[in-house]
Amino acid sequence: MTEPGRAMDDRGLWSRLAEADDAALTELYRRHCDAVYNFAFRRTASWAAAEDVVQATFTAVWRRARNGAVDPLRASTARAVLLVMAGQECANVARSARRQWLLQGRIEADAGGLVSADHAASTAARIDDERQMSELHRALRLIPAVQREAIELVVWSHCSMAEAAGALGVSAGTVKSRLHRARQSLATVIEIDALKEALP
Repeated sequence: MTEPGRAMDDRGLWSRLAEADDAALTELYRRHCDAVYNFAFRRTASWAAAEDVVQATFTAVWRRARNGAVDPLRASTARAVLLVMAGQECANVARSARRQWLLQGRIEADAGGLVSADHAASTAARIDDERQMSELHRALRLIPAVQREAIELVVWSHCSMAEAAGALGVSAGTVKSRLHRARQSLATVIEIDALKEALP
């Protein structure tokens, strides 16, 4: 029997996942959790929410496997499919993160607004990242969702046109067209530094 992560590719792992093989899920997580995490941060502009999205995405994958509802993998990698699933989890997780943030604000207000210097220093970089990503997120909300998906999968997550097409259920030509239109649509907001980096 081939051990996950050695000779087995994502298609083999995905087939085993469809049979509710938890070792296959573990290996898929190892291979793709970073890609899902980065994707989720770009979508939510929150590191904390991104962590929750990773957990929710792989929990959803496992739930599908246990229910016998895992569709065959069309591409050679599961990355694009997992990113599309992560996109579906982002809205729920972001809502939950906002509720937690509001609760934390109330707790800190009740405590006199005291935050330790160590905590403030450790979160400064994360806050700056989130602020910059929030600006980019606002710009991306100006374009149609299908164009935004093309940017997220192909430009940010480095999926091939074929991988993105398979995950979205459209042709590679359609993905290419959406990506081209997205770049045209975003030309008016290209002055945002984060956007310049995201769209070379």
